[in-house]
Order: sequence, then structure tokens, then C-alpha cells
Amino acid sequence: MSTQTQTETIVLQARASTEAIPVEHETLDSSPPEPKWMYAKILSAGLSFFVAGVNDGSLGSLIPYVIRTYDIGTNMVAVLYGTTFFGWLIAALTNGKIVQYLDLGLILCLGAAIQVLSQVLRVWEPPFALYAITFCLASLGQAYNDTHANTFVSGLNGAHRWLGFIHAMYAGGCLVGPFVATGVASANIDSKWYLFYLFPLGVGVANFAFVGVSFRDRMATPTILRGEEGRSTASNSALKEIKEILSTPGVWLLSLFFFFFLGATITAGGWMVEYLVNVRNGDVKSMGYVPAGFYGGSFLGRLLLAEPTHRFGERRMIFIYTVLCVGLQLVFWLVPNIITEAVAVSLLGFFSGPFFATGIYVGSKIFSPEIRSSAIAFVFVLGQIGGSIFPALTGIIAGQVGVQVLQPMLVGLLGAAGVSWLILPKDTALHQD
Repeated sequence: MSTQTQTETIVLQARASTEAIPVEHETLDSSPPEPKWMYAKILSAGLSFFVAGVNDGSLGSLIPYVIRTYDIGTNMVAVLYGTTFFGWLIAALTNGKIVQYLDLGLILCLGAAIQVLSQVLRVWEPPFALYAITFCLASLGQAYNDTHANTFVSGLNGAHRWLGFIHAMYAGGCLVGPFVATGVASANIDSKWYLFYLFPLGVGVANFAFVGVSFRDRMATPTILRGEEGRSTASNSALKEIKEILSTPGVWLLSLFFFFFLGATITAGGWMVEYLVNVRNGDVKSMGYVPAGFYGGSFLGRLLLAEPTHRFGERRMIFIYTVLCVGLQLVFWLVPNIITEAVAVSLLGFFSGPFFATGIYVGSKIFSPEIRSSAIAFVFVLGQIGGSIFPALTGIIAGQVGVQVLQPMLVGLLGAAGVSWLILPKDTALHQD
């Protein structure tokens, strides 16, 4: 390992989202020290993911009402996913600069505040154009808040367990979201579905407050970044790190896995209700609860399968889960029975549950310590872009041939995720902790 100058070491520590020990002291057997107020910070990260889950998980149940309120087709729903994509894209382009000037706590607060703003703009049935813009704000806030919370947790001892917890909280938010959204939307003959957003607004404010309290020791602007000389040094270091990230094959391969996996799960969650209403002739007031089965399964899978996945080997187990998911998706597609489909969807959520946390954990092991923090953030954001593109693409195609295009789209995405996982680089350090 090449020797770093003292200035480079300070810059690296200031830019990292984790509270890890300096690189020159890191060995294969060393463990990062526990950060201050560690459990409060883990709970805060979990709440951040819960907020994101409520936002993401509720849209599928609301799409039928959005279509009818704004008198739009499924192709126009793609606009909502398109603006979500731009939020993640803006985050990908600005994240490198933000981490130079803001410490971890300030970045998390910024992300939480932007999410609160997006919910404030939604609660009064805004015009469709403004409603679409709020999805850009929500994804931008999630990118700053969840990406760095995710990276922080991935640097802790026993990271696979804590990652399983915070991603289970995301699934928990996705589970709660459809119940609340469907309950509010179906409460009156003249649906006031937009009042649902009072709920994510409330939990978003709680998230902002909890982040501010638990990460209050990470609110200072890094000293090394003050002054012209500090900014120049930080910029050079950041540019060098970005070049190393972009030249690392494992970064692109893991991003590809998340690109397809999130494309599959977010597409399924977003279009499942509309598919059951239009293709299976289900009642919209009842079908709005079906995504809760998917996210409930995902919640249990992230909690219960984290340890077996780690013990029996991440590479082997995730591939087995992928094969099971493809089989369950085929059942959902080919068996025209709503009850059978609801059960298949719940099991699909269960077996796909560990994918995200396991992928982040594997990334924390296969990336070198010098780029680990920023590489994981890069992978997270790039994967979320897939979760925006494919639901939008599904909506555009559905506008031409019908929403039944959902099923072949999901089978293809899950299969592509499995292939992407198999070609990830291997690493012998995966089970050392």
C-alpha cells in the first residue's frame, strides 16, 4: 500500500461517511472502533430508510387514483418515474462536491429536509406538473440521506446484520405505506388520496429531528476544507478518487446488479395494483393492499435471511434466491388467480429481501479501503437510477400494448440481476468478521 501524505489522510477522513480508522493503520484483522452514539445513529439510519420506504411503497397503491384524478394514461405515469430518475442523477453529479464541504451529519440533515419539502408540496392536490417535480425532490433527498446512512452502517462491525436491519426498515416503510395510502384513498366516494401525504410528512419531520440529534457530533465543516489551499487539495484528492472508482470493474458490476434488481422490485411495486385491476379485474379498493404482501415478505426476508445468507455464502445464496424469485414471478404471470398471485408476490418479496443489504455488504469487502465509502455511494445511486428507468419504461410500453407488459419485464430484470451477481469479482475476506 502506498504511503499517503498527512494532508491526504485528513482529506480522506473528512470525506468518508463512516467513522473508520485511517487507511495507513488498517489491516486485515483490524476492526473499526465504535462511533459515538452508535446505536442512536443506527436507529436514525433505520428511520431514514423507513421514510424512504413509505414514499416508495405507497405509489403503486395510489397510481390508479392519480390516473383518474389527473385524467392521464399510464404513459404519463412514466413522468413520475422520470423525475425520480433526475433526482438520483442530480445526486450522482453533486455528491462528490457536497462531501467536500459538509460533514456526515449536515449531509443527512440536508437530505431529510429536502424530503420534508417534497411532502409539503403534495398534501394539497397540486397540479400534475408540480406533483411530478416532488418526486425529483424526494429522490434527491433520499440520495443524500439514505446513501450516506447506508455507507455509514456498512463500515460498522457486523455490518451485514446492521445493513439487514436498516433495509428491513425500508421494507417496513414499504409495508406500512400501501396500508395507509389505500385506507386514506378509499375512505370517501370522492377520494382525497393526496391527504395520505400527511403521514410521510410527519415521519419525515421526525426523521429530520432524529438525524439532527443522533449525528450532532458530525455537524462541523471539516477544517481541512476551509481556505483556498484546502479546497484545492480536496478537489485534487476527490478527482483522484473518482478516477479510481470509475476504473474499478467491481464498481460497475455491482452497480449493474442493483440496476436490474431495483428496476425489478420498484417496477413490481409501482405497477402491481394497476396490473391486477386491469388484467385480473380486481377491485381497486382491495388490490391496493396486495403490495403490502410483497413488502411484508421483503421485511421478513431482510430480517430472517441476513444471517443464513452470510453463513452459507453470499454468492451462492443470492443466486439461489434469484432462481426462486424467477420461478415465483412465472407463477404470478401464468396462474390467473388473484389469491395465488398474492401468495407468490409475498414469497417473491421474502426471497428478494436480502438482495440489497447483501450487495452493499459484499461491496464493502471487494472495494479497496481508499475508495470504499464513495464507491458504495456511487453504486447505491446508480442502482436507484435503474429503479427509476424501468418503471418509467414499463409505463410507456403499457400505454401502447397494455399493462400486461409488466410480467415479461419483471422476469427479464430478475434474470439479468442473477447473471450480474454471478460475474461479480470474488473476495476471500468476505467471512473474516
